[in-house]
This record gives sequence, structure tokens and C-alpha cells, in this order.
Amino acid sequence: MAEKILVVDDEESIRYTFDIFLSEEGYEVATAEHYDQAMNHIISTDFDLIFVDIIMEGKSGIDLLKNIFSMGLNVPVVIITGAPSIDTATEALRKGAFDYIIKPIHQDTLLRTVRMALMHKSLIDEKEKCRLNFESIFRSVKEGIITFDRGMGLTEINESALAICCLRREEVLGNTPRTIPYSCQRKCLEPLQKSFDNRQPHQSTYIECYSDPDMNQVVTIATTPLLEANGEFTGIVMLIHDETQLMQLKRSLEEQNHDTRLVGKCESMRKLRDMIRNLADIQTTVLVTGESGTGKELVVEELHNASERRNKPLVKVNCAALSEELLESELFGHVKGAFTGAIKDKIGRFQRADGGTLFLDEIGDISLRMQARLLRVIETMEFERVGDSTPVKVDVRIVTATNKNLRNLVTENKFREDLYYRLKVVEIQLPPLRERKDDLYLITNHFLEKYNRKFNKQVKGISSDTWSLFFDYQWPGNVRELENTLEHAFVCCHDEVITMAHLPADFKKYQVKSTRTEGMSEDQESKAIHQALQNARWNKSKAADLLGISRRTIYRKMEKYGLSSMDS
Repeated sequence: MAEKILVVDDEESIRYTFDIFLSEEGYEVATAEHYDQAMNHIISTDFDLIFVDIIMEGKSGIDLLKNIFSMGLNVPVVIITGAPSIDTATEALRKGAFDYIIKPIHQDTLLRTVRMALMHKSLIDEKEKCRLNFESIFRSVKEGIITFDRGMGLTEINESALAICCLRREEVLGNTPRTIPYSCQRKCLEPLQKSFDNRQPHQSTYIECYSDPDMNQVVTIATTPLLEANGEFTGIVMLIHDETQLMQLKRSLEEQNHDTRLVGKCESMRKLRDMIRNLADIQTTVLVTGESGTGKELVVEELHNASERRNKPLVKVNCAALSEELLESELFGHVKGAFTGAIKDKIGRFQRADGGTLFLDEIGDISLRMQARLLRVIETMEFERVGDSTPVKVDVRIVTATNKNLRNLVTENKFREDLYYRLKVVEIQLPPLRERKDDLYLITNHFLEKYNRKFNKQVKGISSDTWSLFFDYQWPGNVRELENTLEHAFVCCHDEVITMAHLPADFKKYQVKSTRTEGMSEDQESKAIHQALQNARWNKSKAADLLGISRRTIYRKMEKYGLSSMDS
């Protein structure tokens, strides 16, 4: 696009000369006879260069020059003069003129002046663009940014830093750190002083700064020297990362989810953890139901560990794995000679669990006779060992679990109704994994960490195709199936990313509809990208590789979902 040049002169011959010389060089030329006509042009058009006659009827060229710069226009102005004097030229340059040109106008002089002026404008435009970009970044980043000159005077501070440090801009600009009225303990000054002293970057993590009296504020401070191209020291930039919310979130998660194996943030898992806390010290029977692999045993362990019985035994019995005779002996014990093979006395699981918790898994598989005996023991906490009539008294909390529908078994006369209601004083229902797929990220990341430790590997994440399959798959085996799938993948994977090739053969019949994260919902896609960025330590290129997308795409997605390292 041709540069636009305005020529303002009350002599028609001068305007004509400029128009001819400049148009021949491909410039787009507009002319004005006087001040008002020139202002109309300037208001309607963005010019790259303006020539102004210093002496005109009415308002002068100096008046026009002053008005151009009062409007904040970034355009070089060259004064046209017929009889230049030192005073005239000096005043024009002092008012902001780029140069002046003397009448009569010579073509080579004019074109040389034009080239120099347009080159100057190009440099000014580039500088202004960089300044605006810098100011935009400076204002928009969530981290606090403070810059200091070589004398440790504060030169600039962004809004984030003002908010974090509870300061006002007029209090700080031009001051040194030790004269700024901080309300905190000034612990940030240590890394700042070190950078000034040795011209090296420094970082101090998790500083409790107490700048806000209403909260225990925690920040990380990083200071970096500012050096010119020749290595000359010009100052320091300080970055302040507010860690307060992250620390509070970590503490909250630790309080709510101290058993990290019970992973999940969905509503059903939140209610589950609330129920466990409420039941912890209430000595009543609990029935845990849910499909196989949903984590019923983990719930029982969490319930026991949260209770006042935590220092006593948690004894587990898989009722489905034992015949009726063996189950009776396992639960209640026997005396020597009670049956063939009973060569010595044996203490049963009830007695072993005395003072603690007895977990009866797969309770729906026991016989009706065992159900009758178990009901009496639960009600009286008293039993006799097999082959003995001496009663044994115990104090045991009973927790049972099943993947069967006990209500249907009662209807089919396969389970005693009185025992059902005795076991189901409180029921904890575990949702299947297919109903809480938003937790796939947390659960998968948990197993990645577990198997990285177990196999001494550095697997960073899983590919986009694999994520898509995981969300498409219904997981009939629930969390246990996911864990086994990832363990198999770890055995087969010798890279940093688990791909479809590392999954068990059964998964090959499930085709992924899309090789991109767009196969997920926006919420799922946002979480997948955030998880990949965390696994890649916010290296965008590595995160893009983990997801199987381009670097340009991940930048676009980060902007779309508002993702940044502050969200980690």
C-alpha cells in the first residue's frame, strides 16, 4: 500500500510540484491550501508524512504543527520555508518538526527527505507497537511485575503487584524498596538485594508476606537482572506469584481427601467423603454397594482409618471365596477335633477383629444358614466357635459390601429380609466410573504417579487418541479395570507418552471417533489440556505432543479456556 503524504502550502505551484514529484514515485498525495483545509484532511485520513508551509494566510504552519502533536498523531512533519532563519528552524524543530526543506524545491532533495522521514516513522511505529504490546502484557498478566532501575528506584509496577502488595501507584514510583510503605515483613527484599549485588537471578518460594491482614498470604518471588546487549546492568525485574489460593486449595484437599487412593472431585465423590466423615465414629453397621471395581474396599479402609478404631485391626473376609463350612470356621473359629482336619484350635475373624472393624465382602453370596447365624452374632456380638459351646463376646464394627442387588435377592427368597435391614442401617452407594468420567483425569494421573514410582519410569501422560478412547469406553470393570489397563500400558511403554499401541488387545475393537481432543466436551477438553500442561510443567510444545495436537492449537485452546500456570 502506497504511503500517504499531505502537502500544505498556500502557493499552488508548490503544491503542484510536490504532487508531480511524489506521485511519480508511487506515493499517494493530498494537498491543502490553508490550515482549515489541512485539518479536514488530517481528521479524515491517516497520513504517513505531512509537509507544511511555515507561513500561510490565517494560522501558520507552526500552529498546524502544534495542533498535530496535541492530537497525539504519530506522523513526521517537515516544514517548508522560503527564507529560513536560525530562529525559525529552531522553533520548528523544537515544536516537534522532523526536518525542514527550503524553496525552491529540488526533486532529489525532496525525495531524500521523504525517504528519511518515512524511515523515521517506520522506526517510531515499530517502537510504539512494542510499547503497546509490552503495556498490554504488563497489565494483563496475573503475576505481579515490578521493575527497578540501576539505583534500585522503582520504575514501574503493574496492577497485579499493586493488589498483591496492597499498595497505591503514587506511593511507590520513584521510591526505593526500603522507603516504600509496605505493610508486610519485606521478605521479598532478600532476593531483590541478592540480584543487585551479584547480577544473578534469584528465587524465594512460599514466602508468608502478610501484606493483607485478613489472610495468610503466600507468594513466590523471582528476581532477574536487566542487561543491555553489551551486558551493561540497567536494573532488576521482580515477578511475584501469589500462591495463597493454591496453598489453601492444597490444605482443603488434604483435609477432605487424606487417603489419596479415594480419588475424585465430582459431586457423588464429595458426598461419599462427607458420609464417611459423618459415619467415622458412629458405631453402626454399614452396607457398601456398587459394581465390581468401583472401590468398595477402599471405602471400608477409609471408614476404618477415619474412626476411633483405627489403631485396632481391620479384618477382611471374602465370603464368596469360601464354602459354607470353611466360612463358618473362618468367621467364628473352631476347636481341635471339631471336624476332620481340625488338628488344633483356631481363632476366627470375629475374634481377631475385636475392638476393630470386620469387613465382610460379597455378603450376598453366603448361604441362608450362615445368614441366620450371622444375624444373631451381629445383634448380640456373641458367638461360639465350631465344636465348642462356650460363648465368646467381642466388640466389632461390621461393614459389608456386595455388587448384587440384595433387595432383589430378598424378593427371590435368597437373602433374609431381617438380615438385609440389619446390614443396611446405612448404605453407601459407589457410582460406576462411566457416571463420573470427569474424574478420569484425576484417577488416571493418580495411577500414572503410582506406576512411575513402581516401574521407575517417567511417563508424562497419555495421547489424545487414548484420552478419546477412555472417554468413549464404558469401563464395565470400573476403576479396577482402568488401573489394570494403565499397569499393562506401563509394562509395554518405553516412551514418555502412553499411546493406543500400549493398551491391552481387547481395546483394539474400540475405534476412536476423533484423534483430537474435540471428541470430548468443552469441560473435558479443558481439563485434558490443563492436565497435559501440568504434566509438561507448562511447556506448551511438550503438552501439545502429549495431546497429539499442534503447538498453535494448544495456544488457541489455552486462550479459549483461559488456562495459565496460575491455575496449577
